[in-house]
Amino acid sequence: MSIFQTPDFDQHELVAYCVDESVGLKAIIAIHNTHRGPALGGCRIWQYANEDEATRDALRLSRGMTYKAALANLNLGGGKAVIIADPKTPRSPEMLQAFGRFVDRFNGSYITAEDVGTSPQDMAEIQKGTSHVVGLETNGGSGDPSIVTAFGVYQGIKGSAFHRYGTDSLSGIKVALQGLGHVGMYLAERLHKEGAILTVTDINVENVNKVVEKYGATAVKPEDIYGVDCNIFSPCALGGIINDDTIPQFKCQIIAGASNNQLLNRSHGDILMQKGILYAPDYLINAGGLINVSYEGPNYDKEIVMAHVAGLRDTLLEIFQTAEEQKISTSAASDQIAENRFKVV
Repeated sequence: MSIFQTPDFDQHELVAYCVDESVGLKAIIAIHNTHRGPALGGCRIWQYANEDEATRDALRLSRGMTYKAALANLNLGGGKAVIIADPKTPRSPEMLQAFGRFVDRFNGSYITAEDVGTSPQDMAEIQKGTSHVVGLETNGGSGDPSIVTAFGVYQGIKGSAFHRYGTDSLSGIKVALQGLGHVGMYLAERLHKEGAILTVTDINVENVNKVVEKYGATAVKPEDIYGVDCNIFSPCALGGIINDDTIPQFKCQIIAGASNNQLLNRSHGDILMQKGILYAPDYLINAGGLINVSYEGPNYDKEIVMAHVAGLRDTLLEIFQTAEEQKISTSAASDQIAENRFKVV
């Protein structure tokens, strides 16, 4: 099937396949839309089953970045890169530098950053091949954006709780947290401090044990997290986890988490609405990391960044109100507002 016929192709401006066999690099860079500015999106390292799966991820993630930047009121477009490799295996500096040289060929129309499977240290190596990289720990960089991303998701959870329960207090609120990577761990800490009752899962048993020990969380198997009886389900792993198989299992009133592209397709947002589950659009509440790196430079001010991220809550409440007024799903309302901001008529 031609890439133009794949369900996840959405008028993307560019999709590039990058190969350097000498250093073991296989990567895909997807630029979805640059109407608001250059496409900024992280570089993900993941052991995809095949190139088609990697392409699909790059297409979906880059599209999500366009919507994310628009809702966050940033002068940026959406892009994403994926490198097909085992994230648990140390990657060579030569491979990362080669990827940087590919990024450099786009002359700033794509800017890369940290994502799943990469780190600020990886960005430093990529910088040796291109200047079009953010998320560095030096030269005006802001370092690991996960802390800020987690803060945005935390604000999204509180905003969702306020809309559903009339209070944003999380004391005694049961949260099922899926995924304990960088963002999930920071989020777990914030939720625990607020008095939330945590049920957690992750494929990394060591991270699960840490959260159980530090925060008194209850651990469940990855396949059991969807059916946990809770107030809030917070997906912070990979995408596509809201689908025909998982929706019947949900025993929550709210879904609000950090992972990208949580809805397998748009119709699943309508199904959540029909089931009475309040969905906080992922590409809004996980925009903290993007906002953070957009402020990088010699005048970087963390307080200004956090104030911008805190404002995501107001946008979320606007989405909830629009959805109710138009009797549409929150995901449809979110798309509508974002598209009004980035589409050229």
